[in-house]
Amino acid sequence: MKVRAVVLEGIGDIRLRDIEVPGTLEPADNEVRIAIKTVGICGSDVHYYKHGRIGDFVVNEPMVLGHEAAGIITAVGAHVSDLKVGDRVCMEPGIPDFGSLETLEGHYNLDPAVRFWATPPIHGCLTPEVVHPAALTYKLPDNVSLAEGAMVEPLAIGVYAAAKAEIRPGDVAVVAGAGTIGMMVAFAALASGCSEVIVSDMATAKLDLIAGSPGIVVVDLNKEKLADVVAARTAGRGADIFFEASGSLHAFDDMMDVVRRNGRIVLVGMPQGRAPLDVVALEVKEISLTGIFRYANVWDRTLNLLGSGKIDLKPLISASYPFDQSIAAFQRAAAQNPSDVKVQITL
Repeated sequence: MKVRAVVLEGIGDIRLRDIEVPGTLEPADNEVRIAIKTVGICGSDVHYYKHGRIGDFVVNEPMVLGHEAAGIITAVGAHVSDLKVGDRVCMEPGIPDFGSLETLEGHYNLDPAVRFWATPPIHGCLTPEVVHPAALTYKLPDNVSLAEGAMVEPLAIGVYAAAKAEIRPGDVAVVAGAGTIGMMVAFAALASGCSEVIVSDMATAKLDLIAGSPGIVVVDLNKEKLADVVAARTAGRGADIFFEASGSLHAFDDMMDVVRRNGRIVLVGMPQGRAPLDVVALEVKEISLTGIFRYANVWDRTLNLLGSGKIDLKPLISASYPFDQSIAAFQRAAAQNPSDVKVQITL
């Protein structure tokens, strides 16, 4: 079928045009059709735009961008009973093989056959309508806007990281990286029971956006050392949890120094090269180390947190562009203005 969409043609080349994509807009028995209303521009969208690839995922042919979305249901399949026309929803962008071993074990994010929006060769959702599995479509709480609904996807990463960290009430956490994902991890960690989250970065403007938020302590790495701040705030014991959310290899330099004995490390960011790891310190301090890949089984909890008011994402929406100005929106996102967090497109 032919749709109007934001299409990545090649490195640095985005166009708003009609494109032929697989499928139909008639939902199957367990699917819903959604009128897309808001789409956030993710760092991965920008990376494909600027570089044409992320690791082994290479854009070899025109691809519709976008995977952070919210919209309104316009049709439901015959077997869909928990959603109805008119519901405001957000969608998990990864469609797994529902019969795979990973999915059956509950780790559908690890399914090697997952079809994730705007990940080559799968088209994204920056188009007026999409059809999606009802099982991966979630009704928004009444007090959550469509703009906030389009932020659930990155927030789910933070909630999943917090769940992996096995946070206990009163834990002190460190988040390396104050980008969008680092902020999501910090807010999710606080909502999950951390008494304090220490966020470090060299991007002063990003730190300024969250400085003063209850429970958050910012560390400007241009002015002070993370290890010194953590030691001072934990009486030298170290942080209970360290979240690496920057994707920078430099974050590994003092990672082991700032985590207490029997602490936990959760790797969220993806570095470009091989990361150095002090295995001896890991063993001697009996630090638990794990990584996360996207998220699984946390979207309902993420929406509950958002609906409760414990996490407020509205201040993080930096700009909103209409669909016909999508190219300008991507140009702004690619410019990486220091004070921008999330640029969105509305349809």
